[in-house]
Amino acid sequence: MSQSTNKEISNENINSGNVQQFLTFVLNDETYGVGILHIREIIEYDNLTVVPLMPDFISGVINLRGNVVPVVNLARRFEHQSKEIGKRTSIIIIDIMDAEGECVEVGMVVDIVNEVIELACSDIAAAPTFGAKIRTDFIHGMGKINDKLMILLDVNHVLSISELSSVTNAVDELNLPSVQ
Repeated sequence: MSQSTNKEISNENINSGNVQQFLTFVLNDETYGVGILHIREIIEYDNLTVVPLMPDFISGVINLRGNVVPVVNLARRFEHQSKEIGKRTSIIIIDIMDAEGECVEVGMVVDIVNEVIELACSDIAAAPTFGAKIRTDFIHGMGKINDKLMILLDVNHVLSISELSSVTNAVDELNLPSVQ
């Protein structure tokens, strides 16, 4: 009986479908992609309510139709310098799963939202084990577009509920009233 390497297992997981769609966006002049199945909506960057004693990468929370949604500054999450908020700065609302299997909304601040692209499974390579500008556990894979590579993010790791649990606890303590 032969054993599979982690890279082979990753390739098998990535290549399980025919075509996948990704929303592409720019962050610090680099293009990234997120699977569209995770995306709830894209909204214009607006005022955030800052929550004291949060990690540096938590910009604050927003009230989205009566729901308090934590917002992550993705550049700071990647331990990079974030750009100033501009006209095209957006918040991508993402659905992720918490430890209990419930869907939770989290926002990601990005510089520019680009477009939705389709990638054949043959155009998605396994995540590199070294050399990336972000933590390798944040990477779902590498998308091959023409002769360029784009990082495809694993939002469940980037927006890990265990790391964001302090935000949820603080939001509960705020006990903000619902907006009808």
